[in-house]
Amino acid sequence: MTPGTGRLYLMPNTLDFGIDGELPSLEETLAPGVIRIASRLEHWVVENAKSARLFLKRVDAVVPLTRRVQDINIVELPRPAKGRPNARPADVTALLAPTAQGVDIGLLSEAGLPAVADPGAAVVEAAHACGVEVVALPGASSLLLALAASGLNGQGFSFVGYLPTGSAERATRIRELEMQSRRDGQTKLMIETPYRNQALLDALLEHLGGPTRLSVSCGLTLAGGSSTTHPIAHWRTAKRQLPGNVPAVFLLLAAGDL
Repeated sequence: MTPGTGRLYLMPNTLDFGIDGELPSLEETLAPGVIRIASRLEHWVVENAKSARLFLKRVDAVVPLTRRVQDINIVELPRPAKGRPNARPADVTALLAPTAQGVDIGLLSEAGLPAVADPGAAVVEAAHACGVEVVALPGASSLLLALAASGLNGQGFSFVGYLPTGSAERATRIRELEMQSRRDGQTKLMIETPYRNQALLDALLEHLGGPTRLSVSCGLTLAGGSSTTHPIAHWRTAKRQLPGNVPAVFLLLAAGDL
């Protein structure tokens, strides 16, 4: 594909995906300039077409779209192969074809920044390979917001994604992460499907050492959102119950040599 003048815009989304009830205006979480760019883009590569249309309707309520939502070209990213959730999707170069005619494309995740803990990274990789200019737009990332609010090490950290759901495998992984954190002084960030928030918290409290610090951020940017950090020993006495319908980010930082 011969590159034209079209750009790939990495469009941030809100963090309220899947939340019931009335949603806040985009102006509360996205910068005006970002919303204006979203309003003019007519080609999108997205994680989910239905949620992308809802996003564009929210944009339209702030800055009118240049075309009707139903007339905007929205293409979903190919799904990873079954049983390989972390695998790269099939070749995505064709999704960038409009840029060869000078047309800009928006890349949109269901929540937060595209290509961060998100399959959209494959599109960005293809854009660089094809010489398409990539423009990352500012917006909220639940991972970085949780890290900033945790008080844990923000100079050295790693995101480890989802932990195994099986009890034995999850316990082994938790101990591995604690050992790595103690050795390297790194904060370890992880996420879970909301309905399993409590199960992950319970597992962390069971398998981490008492001095290890754990931070949990729930519902970031939402009304009632919170970030709490304590040593595991304190968490065990607090017996906190996490909501099963709100996204959460979990962070741990092990104490030094015990």
